[in-house]
Amino acid sequence: MKAIGAYFIFLGSMFVRRETFSSYFKLTINECISIGWNSIIIVAITSTFMGAVTTVQTAYNLVSPLIQNYVVAQVTREMVVLELAPTITAIVIAGKVGSSIASGLGTMRITEQIDALEVMGINSSSYLVLPKIVAAMIMYPLLVIIAGFLSLYGGYIAGTMTGILTETEYIYGIRIDFNPYTVQFALIKSVVFAFLISSISAFQGFFTTGGALEVGQSSTSAVTKSCIAVLLADYILAELLLN
Repeated sequence: MKAIGAYFIFLGSMFVRRETFSSYFKLTINECISIGWNSIIIVAITSTFMGAVTTVQTAYNLVSPLIQNYVVAQVTREMVVLELAPTITAIVIAGKVGSSIASGLGTMRITEQIDALEVMGINSSSYLVLPKIVAAMIMYPLLVIIAGFLSLYGGYIAGTMTGILTETEYIYGIRIDFNPYTVQFALIKSVVFAFLISSISAFQGFFTTGGALEVGQSSTSAVTKSCIAVLLADYILAELLLN
């Protein structure tokens, strides 16, 4: 409870004694490049194989002659859009971006750079953390869109090349009975996940004490807690928005 209270106090501290808009704009753009652009390759590789594996395993389980082949693509679409693209990508981003945020802020803390900002009258939590959270909430939904597209494309390649189903059957399967709300739900989850990963990682790094060993521990703790928070939020959002 003490840690949770400190976390919410930390979030509240970012909205007092703020800097000028231009300062935040420049910092946010830099963070967008660091969080979004630099994560595209790992997201692309993960999501493509994720879609391919989902298609192959779905076809393996749907072995009844009474089930049409296009159902494989339909099941793949629902799994990718509703769960795999936003959630698995969040776990990957927590490992890459979350650890980077925590270790960066932790290094600044133990080298007294954060203390120097405070001495100059700058709200260090707002100046250093708020742009990271805003950038994550902007870029992560875009990464989820890319992940969803590449997952479906990976499923298309795996399904057609292995002879599981034809190109026409796959396209028909991902189009039939499509509910646009699933995309909205995935984007809502992506915004929540981005906030949790960036804020929890920043919190862990910002209050690092000790030396280089503790920076590594903060980075590890940030990834672990971010993943737990993402999975918990995934369940809560599913209960609230899908029932």
